[in-house]
Amino acid sequence: MESISITGSKRKSLGKADAKALRNEGLVPCIIYGGKEEVHVQIDERAFNQLIFTPNQYIANIDVDGQTYATILKDVQYHPLTDRIVHVDFQELVGRPVKTTLPIHTKGQARGVLAGGRLRVVRRDVRVQGLPEEMPSLIELDITNLRIGKAIKIGDLKVPGVEFLADPNQIVVAVRMKRGALVEDEEEETEEGAEGAEGAEATAEGGDAPAAEAAAE
Repeated sequence: MESISITGSKRKSLGKADAKALRNEGLVPCIIYGGKEEVHVQIDERAFNQLIFTPNQYIANIDVDGQTYATILKDVQYHPLTDRIVHVDFQELVGRPVKTTLPIHTKGQARGVLAGGRLRVVRRDVRVQGLPEEMPSLIELDITNLRIGKAIKIGDLKVPGVEFLADPNQIVVAVRMKRGALVEDEEEETEEGAEGAEGAEATAEGGDAPAAEAAAE
């Protein structure tokens, strides 16, 4: 998993009044938990642009008054009217597996789509568990060989060091069947099968002829 660096400082006091004052100054009250102790920090709101407003997951290395905490984003709270960030939770990484959600990006153009089918993306992310240092920032899924009427499921995803927490039978992406497109794809398969059959028939005919001639003699 890729990492980014963020600078913050410890909060001098806690409470709703202090949190409100921080937000008025463009700062976001945050908490880092999961380590030896909880750390309450304040971070410039602009620092979250590269961390929150992206589908990818990152390790956030937070420098707090000279001490760096390797963390992962766990929760973000927004103001119900302005949608501004009001609080952020970070979990400190201390060498144990963490649970998070990774985005799924498709790569390539499905064979079934080229035959006239319609691509159906059912899931764009998936819940996973693993060590952060072994976990990617996203899951790249090659759909090039996906035919009409076929699907890729959670159970088909294989990423080293990552355990998928979703139902393995859940569909991630599929190619919908259209009558015209289906016929075209089936005809292609039929032609391929016919060519193989003709070759086998020709081989059989060529191999049987000498035996027949020998028997006649």
